[in-house]
Amino acid sequence: MPKPVLMTVDDDPGVSRSVARDLRRRYGQDHRIVRAESGADALEALRELVLRGEPVAAILADYRMPQMNGIEFLEQAMDIAPHARRALLTAYADTDAAIQAINVVDIDHYLLKPWDPPEEKLYPVVDALIETWRAVGERPVEDIRVVGHRWSADCFTARDFLARNSVPYRWYSVDEPEGARLLEAAGCSAAEVPLLITPDGTVLSNPSEAAIADAVGLTTTPTGDFYDLIVVGGGPAGLGSAVYGASEGLRTVLVERVATGGQAGQSSRIENYLGFPDGVSGAQLTDRARRQAAKFGAEVLTARDVVALEVRGSARVVKFGDGSEIAAHSIVLATGVSYRTLDAPGVAELTGRGVFYGSAATEAPACAGQHVYVIGGANSAGQAAVFFSRHAADVTILVRGESLEASMSTYLIKQIEAIDNIIVRTRTEVAEACGDGHLERLVLADSSSGEKETVEAGSMFVFIGAAPRTEWLDGLVVRDERGFIRTGPDLVVEGKRPSGWTLDRDPYHLESSVPGVFVAGDVRADSVKRVASAVGEGAMAVTLVHRYLSDQ
Repeated sequence: MPKPVLMTVDDDPGVSRSVARDLRRRYGQDHRIVRAESGADALEALRELVLRGEPVAAILADYRMPQMNGIEFLEQAMDIAPHARRALLTAYADTDAAIQAINVVDIDHYLLKPWDPPEEKLYPVVDALIETWRAVGERPVEDIRVVGHRWSADCFTARDFLARNSVPYRWYSVDEPEGARLLEAAGCSAAEVPLLITPDGTVLSNPSEAAIADAVGLTTTPTGDFYDLIVVGGGPAGLGSAVYGASEGLRTVLVERVATGGQAGQSSRIENYLGFPDGVSGAQLTDRARRQAAKFGAEVLTARDVVALEVRGSARVVKFGDGSEIAAHSIVLATGVSYRTLDAPGVAELTGRGVFYGSAATEAPACAGQHVYVIGGANSAGQAAVFFSRHAADVTILVRGESLEASMSTYLIKQIEAIDNIIVRTRTEVAEACGDGHLERLVLADSSSGEKETVEAGSMFVFIGAAPRTEWLDGLVVRDERGFIRTGPDLVVEGKRPSGWTLDRDPYHLESSVPGVFVAGDVRADSVKRVASAVGEGAMAVTLVHRYLSDQ
């Protein structure tokens, strides 16, 4: 196996030699360092490397180069070495170019020149590039094939489940010759889709998410029946609890209903999370956190629906939808929230057929040339609009209020204002969704005048607030009127502890009305709905778990 290549591109010979020297000093034993002094020379070198079968791990390109700047070079390099991680070298005055590079070529990092000392400014970035490349780089892709209809809700659910769990697959429409051939070979009809075919030839017709998870090798079965800590929910709060719990010696299992990452995992770009000045996609952040939890020994179970929680003496028991159960000394509930459904005629019938909740990134290629509508005015809606603007003919954000300022971060509003094919319509609601088998038109209503207008629409993505999925906890833990779980001081009313509380102390800050059951993230009443605060609460919950266990 040839050594992975680290390529540096800079038209200044002195800078080029300096970068190559610093890279060779740190990485020369395990990597081959290749340098070029123009974009054209670098592209030619890349083609030769690919033809010889040499893996390219990372490319560092200077922004200010004649004939072809760093962004233009990286855009072409993506086609030649799509798995290579990318970083842009910029001067302080070129940070706007770095932001452009994030949007155009999805760079992983940008580096300000000079980078001295390299131990602090260069090597941590290159370490991250190499780590990401090793995790998701040029590994053989097992050919999982999915056959289905473009406008089938069940087919969308299967594709979305695979994508959110980072499982590569190939999509075949039943209307195309290869899709029809696969259906015939499997002995199935077009009515039995989605059809999933694994690399070993196993055929699953219209499978459940649990069946898909088993077929593609995701972990769905716990290795034991008793743990120190069970984390319910795999969003940022749950992943934070799993990482800190496992790293601090607790036997930890995380249980997720669909895919780790939650709503944050579907975000195309999170730009205000501490420590990621260039931004990070929800998928990247989730993947790193999941691998980090696994490194410390946490089990991660996917496609397991928790339906009940019971107290049996000192044990806290989690029951699954299939009747099985696991128990632990303590629980962290980090189930997050779900997007509220849009209550308008036609929406329910067309969900999964042009109407989607969340960003549904698998639909991006199909949005090419379409009129796309994003419903909602919070950050998640803005991030989706920016993402789909790269694919669609135009993206229209519909907001019921007077403006975006009340609910969206300023940095995101400025990005949206700078993108020509994003339109913001305020005081506007969806009155009806129309189409024959899939979304084709929307009826929009002005919330002030009531005047209605019919517009063409290829896809609609809905982000209209969130509600907790806590009905399964009814009668066990104290919740507020909206279903969010109350914790800590909020449970002590007029000096009285919650009904059924058995301990001679008040509930800890993130503790629910059941001792040993803690709550973190968006599902907690009055929580701050931000990724950073969710991770922080997940870590804090583990600290309180230790305190609870020491009391026993």
